[in-house]
Amino acid sequence: MEENLKIYEKTIKKKHSFASPKFTEEFRTALSKTVFIPIAEKTISKLDWDIVYKNENSIEAKRKVSSFGLDQYTETVTITYNHGNVEVKSESLGSEIWDNGRNSKRARLFIYAFKETEAEFDKEALNELERETEKKNNWDDYIVPEDLPQPNEVKKKNFSILLIGGLFISLLLGFIVAELSVHFIYFIGVYEVLVGIAISLLLKHVIKLSNFTEIPKIQYLLMGMVFLTYLSNQYFQMEIILSENNYERISFFEFLKIRLEEGLTIKTLNTGWIGMIISWILQLVLTYYVAFLRVLSVVTTYQLERIPVEVLDFSTYHFIKGKSEVEVRNELSQKGWATIENQDEVFEALGAVYGKIELIRLK
Repeated sequence: MEENLKIYEKTIKKKHSFASPKFTEEFRTALSKTVFIPIAEKTISKLDWDIVYKNENSIEAKRKVSSFGLDQYTETVTITYNHGNVEVKSESLGSEIWDNGRNSKRARLFIYAFKETEAEFDKEALNELERETEKKNNWDDYIVPEDLPQPNEVKKKNFSILLIGGLFISLLLGFIVAELSVHFIYFIGVYEVLVGIAISLLLKHVIKLSNFTEIPKIQYLLMGMVFLTYLSNQYFQMEIILSENNYERISFFEFLKIRLEEGLTIKTLNTGWIGMIISWILQLVLTYYVAFLRVLSVVTTYQLERIPVEVLDFSTYHFIKGKSEVEVRNELSQKGWATIENQDEVFEALGAVYGKIELIRLK
């Protein structure tokens, strides 16, 4: 952050709030919508915030701090332009319910920095910025290539491979968790996060092998995988306990009944069967959430890897110029991307571009 902004930041009067860790403030500007966003971008750059999203009316940035060598986002600042009225909203990204004034500082700091940046442009500079922005937004400088990199051989999508791989991964993780649960201390929350990460890392290779990227079906697969992982975990625990202690064999249903009757004990507190069921629900929800977000990132990355950047730019250019999907498919065909399968992968990759942005925006 520039030194003068650091000095001003210390003088900002903070506004505290409870139960709603966010702050909104508005101001007016005479700038047009076209030049507002690039000036806001320059302002955010001065503040050393990371831009995570922008469109023709708004821009969103995240502020991060470094602690022990790790970067962590602390607030999201969203700036929205509406016919000269600008709304600046800062929102905490942590789980706190009390805002000690950080959000009011971010919003007011942006407003000060924006007005300072705006003052750097005279009328002539604003006109030039408007022309440059319109050219950039309309891709006027883009040169349509004579040739495009040719597509790879079409690889058939095979959900069966993904299904079999998911089954194997679930049983493998179920066994590992069972071993750790029986022979070591079980840490609620830690194991669930690690299982979610493990599912995503292993499933990444299966997704590439199967070439299957349909998110809705992968979601259902993940639900089944998480459920099977913890169900098999209970079964493997039963087998380990019976084999290591020479107990009389019982059915899996009887084992689950005993687990519920014993309940969940946290230190010296027995929470009973209710605590046990809640812990199982927590396992399913937390593991699925971690796995899904990571798998979503895996899928979007893979979709982008399949398509050369030149092809994505070529397709984006024609969409920006107002062409329909049919017309863009025709343009791709003329450049060697003639099969429906290859064209579909191009459109999937275009969707993945925005999917990546949305993942970054997640609070």
